Amino acid sequence: MGAAGGSNKLRQSAETDSRWRQTDTVRSDSVQSQQINTYRAYAADAHQYSCDQGEDMKIMVVGGGGREHAIIRSLKKNPEITEIYALPGNGGMTGDAVTVDIGAKDIGAQVRFAQGNGIDYAVIAQDDPLALGAVDALREVGIPAFGPDAKAAEIESSKVFSKNLMKKYGIPTAQYEIFEDAGEALEYVKTCRIPIVVKADGLALGKGVTVAMTRAEAENAVRFAMEDRVFGASGERIVIEEYLEGPEVSVLSFTDGKTLVPMVSSMDHKRAKDGDLGPNTGGMGTVAPNPYYTEEIAQECMDRIFMPTVEAMNAEGRPFKGCLYFGLMLTKDGPKVIEYNCRFGDPETQVVLPLLKSDLFTIMKATTEGTLDRTEVVFSDGAACCVVMASEGYPVAYEKGYEISMDDDVRELVYVAGARYDDGVLSTSGGRVLGVTAVAQDLRSAVAGAYENVKKVSFGNAYFRKDIGARALKALEG
Repeated sequence: MGAAGGSNKLRQSAETDSRWRQTDTVRSDSVQSQQINTYRAYAADAHQYSCDQGEDMKIMVVGGGGREHAIIRSLKKNPEITEIYALPGNGGMTGDAVTVDIGAKDIGAQVRFAQGNGIDYAVIAQDDPLALGAVDALREVGIPAFGPDAKAAEIESSKVFSKNLMKKYGIPTAQYEIFEDAGEALEYVKTCRIPIVVKADGLALGKGVTVAMTRAEAENAVRFAMEDRVFGASGERIVIEEYLEGPEVSVLSFTDGKTLVPMVSSMDHKRAKDGDLGPNTGGMGTVAPNPYYTEEIAQECMDRIFMPTVEAMNAEGRPFKGCLYFGLMLTKDGPKVIEYNCRFGDPETQVVLPLLKSDLFTIMKATTEGTLDRTEVVFSDGAACCVVMASEGYPVAYEKGYEISMDDDVRELVYVAGARYDDGVLSTSGGRVLGVTAVAQDLRSAVAGAYENVKKVSFGNAYFRKDIGARALKALEG
């Protein structure tokens, strides 16, 4: 059986299944007015907007990376959306959104901006503002938002909470121990089975997980989090869990707290270097669909993991609405949860959304309004690949400020994650700089296309893995 694609076959509702019944940056008022007028002209041209098509919609997207750029590009396809603001966005989003110099964690400023600019709907795309209660704060002033409230977002913001949730409700995951004292954790590491996985409890920009292949690596990971406090308060508690083996799969899903619709599966590449070597990163590339994720496995995940998670959150008084991300390991004992995320993954979003045929904004509103069971969610049968171009030295130390150039024919295939736009020049400003994508009828063509597109983009200290998709293609060969 081939990899499970993105159709409506795996739509399930807790109510209907008896088993589960329990950019241009805004800097001043005058500049803002000029930039908004410019953007309105662009939006009207891009969407062929007319008053007869429906109500004008102003959308606010909170976050600033490649994921947010992909979301914005997808939202632009809806003709009712005439203005999109990115808070804070980045310089590479110019032409797609008006970037606003408000940080993703500044919830109060986000609410004031939304009220003052007539925002109709907000998309909270980043984990930190979700954990800090951005959705709650906007809801209090009558502005609907895509994403979970703070209580539900704890499924990602606390590894301790999510592991205990899975244990309580029998959701398959790795065996684990929780530690609040570094000494006790170090004593445990002296005798536990190796390899082992050490996880900071809280949010750590995707870098709070260490897969320790030796006892020394495990001890260093404990000290790194609990004694050196590299992750701050996020490392005050840690989870040490069983090392699982098998293919990894990422499955993002839409849910309104009752119905859950999985998106097309994907495969991330976390390590910095070819051959899955080097330190963990936020992600160096992705492909979709994941060939290991067959229709049989997809159904098993729906029955044993996806819907039980939705029901567990409801039972805990934390109904989850938005995008619920399942990081899975396909072990010899069946699929198990490695992690939950409370939002779209990055860079998974950059391959999943280009395959979405249905309207993203309509789906997002359905998750907010509780009408997902009546909303079309369809993905194409094609494939996509994203190769992340990073600054050499990422994720440790790297230089910034290199000018970025790209051919015109690939601009719409590039999602910008870390760049500035000053005086007409786009330059690097982060570790992960760009996600260069391609969509094709099959995975091999998508991978080849992405690397062809990489050749058309350049900046001074560019680094990218040369083997994105290699494991997936090998799996297809049998």
